[in-house]
Amino acid sequence: MSAFRIAPSILSADFARLGEEITRVVDAGADVIHFDVMDNHYVPNLTIGPLVCQAIRPVTTALIDVHLMVKPVDALIPIFAKAGADIISFHPEASEHVDRTLALIRDCGCKAGLALNPATSLNWLDHVMDRLDLILLMSVNPGFGGQSFIPSTLDKALSVRHRIDAHRDEDGQEIWLQVDGGVKASNIRAIAEAGVDTFVAGSAIFNAPDADGGYRGVIGELRAELGQVMARAA
Repeated sequence: MSAFRIAPSILSADFARLGEEITRVVDAGADVIHFDVMDNHYVPNLTIGPLVCQAIRPVTTALIDVHLMVKPVDALIPIFAKAGADIISFHPEASEHVDRTLALIRDCGCKAGLALNPATSLNWLDHVMDRLDLILLMSVNPGFGGQSFIPSTLDKALSVRHRIDAHRDEDGQEIWLQVDGGVKASNIRAIAEAGVDTFVAGSAIFNAPDADGGYRGVIGELRAELGQVMARAA
């Protein structure tokens, strides 16, 4: 497995000073900026669009990981790629032709990801592993931040890790395994032990009190838990 990555979700950031929030969280040790896009159609919320992505692109050199919770999805992919996204993931239920949508993301110069809801079957992965750079497992039902982690995600992650490792043996391609929803210091070790390498955390990071070290403090706690996993694997 590759190194662990922390990906704060700016859905929980202070939007009145978003650029400053992104700078602070990257300076505190974040690896990736997770950018949640919701349409009040596929999911029951409405968030941010490509103009915000374009606005934050000059603020950071960190990867911008755009998670599209929208339906239909294809029309937005070139727009977000032009706005500065590095990774774009989508839900298979939002595409008429999943293989074509994955190809479109790569054709636009971005890494391609498939996002699976808690009750979405892993069968969607059967014939598209060679087109994937990231598999995102939702550990909550999408649409809102601040939800509790669904424990059955751990078994699902183990199954996906087996698929990724088998695929790597065949062609050497690295596919990130990401979990999004309810990730915090008290459960990140168990999630990592299930084979996850990329962790989206929103409220756990952006709601961290300054008195407890703020963003640097909570990311340090997350890293310390992941360090225990690395030590055990050594």
